[in-house]
Amino acid sequence: MNPNKPIQGGNTQYLKSNGLRMAFESFGDADRPTIVLVAGLYNQLVRWPLPFCQLLVDRGFRVIRFDNRDVGFSDRMEGAKAPSFVRLLLKKWLSIPVAVPYSLDDMAADTVGLLDALDISKAHLVGMSMGGMISQIVAGRYPDRVLSLTSIMSTSGVRGKGEPSLKVRLKMIQPSSRDKTPLDIAVDIWKMLDSPAYPMTDEEIRTLVIAEHKRANNPAGYMRQIAAIQTTPDRTALLRSIAAPTLVIHGNQDVLVPVSGGIDTARHIPGAELVRFEGMGHTLPGALLAQFAELIENNSARGG
Repeated sequence: MNPNKPIQGGNTQYLKSNGLRMAFESFGDADRPTIVLVAGLYNQLVRWPLPFCQLLVDRGFRVIRFDNRDVGFSDRMEGAKAPSFVRLLLKKWLSIPVAVPYSLDDMAADTVGLLDALDISKAHLVGMSMGGMISQIVAGRYPDRVLSLTSIMSTSGVRGKGEPSLKVRLKMIQPSSRDKTPLDIAVDIWKMLDSPAYPMTDEEIRTLVIAEHKRANNPAGYMRQIAAIQTTPDRTALLRSIAAPTLVIHGNQDVLVPVSGGIDTARHIPGAELVRFEGMGHTLPGALLAQFAELIENNSARGG
């Protein structure tokens, strides 16, 4: 990739999807096969690095990245209160019913609505973390809209697979204090999730976190998205129904969604390819972006 070559597109645009205003950016020519990048928990579209988008454009794709509901510039679900973390744990461990503002199925419908609004009949889906879960649901429930699926550092929803420790869970919802601002906590979380073989400097992490917070900040949306994840049922049956060519990418040192989640996802999707990276945590290391792009291109070739 030529680092000095300007990427096509990239201006934030808006559309209506599933009754919501969604923010998105599009790169590359509209007549090319489309890759839709589905972001993870409370990740704004900028979490998909521009160099990664460029790598995919250079391989002949149109690339779309967007803000999920309740994050970034997309509509916020104002007034909808998420259940407490304790209630979510009781739901997960004791199957106690709990109401949530929306589900991952709703977010999957948002993704399909984005395709509808852009008049895209079929696309290659690439989702990371929560975005991988959403992409799995789209591939299972809307098979005629998906050419191929890439699930990155995600999981199957099976209890005990790809689940973080209680220590990591608590860190993810740590409240701010006199000693720790929300920005400090966000930096600490990124450090915890970082890839040990490809570490970012403290300055690099803080710069990215500040830029994302300046773009948009909606803490209530973070908890609502956690609630959507925690109350989503086991996807085993759905995964077994997926016909799209599937690639599963996971890091062996992921502490938020341990590699057992990727292994279990690949195990249940017919014909899925699992690629594990040593030293990768719950991030997209710059040093691996070219390999990811090549793997995604190869998987997409199986889907036409």
